[in-house]
Amino acid sequence: MPVHFAAARTAARSPVARILAKQSPGIAANDNDYPVGEPFAMESLRDALMHFAEHGMGAAKEAHRLALVAHEADNVDDREHWVGICRTLDAREASKFERALILQDAPLIG
Repeated sequence: MPVHFAAARTAARSPVARILAKQSPGIAANDNDYPVGEPFAMESLRDALMHFAEHGMGAAKEAHRLALVAHEADNVDDREHWVGICRTLDAREASKFERALILQDAPLIG
């Protein structure tokens, strides 16, 4: 009966070794648009966090409401301040406000 030589697999290439091998973490992603260390971004973030501490999970809606109040009072600086806070907390809520402003100012066709 002939005996055939079968070379052993290398441990690094075995299916078990590939499963147990630690995967290297991917590159960290920064999901906001603020350049690192930009003073405005840090001030805006601080204001948003203070607003969140005061109003909790409803902070974005409250900032949206305050932006509407400022808009009705024709106070552009306060409106932009509250929209910025709203954008920091919930970008979708801020885009709702901005779309409403665009639709309000757009002339009707017809």
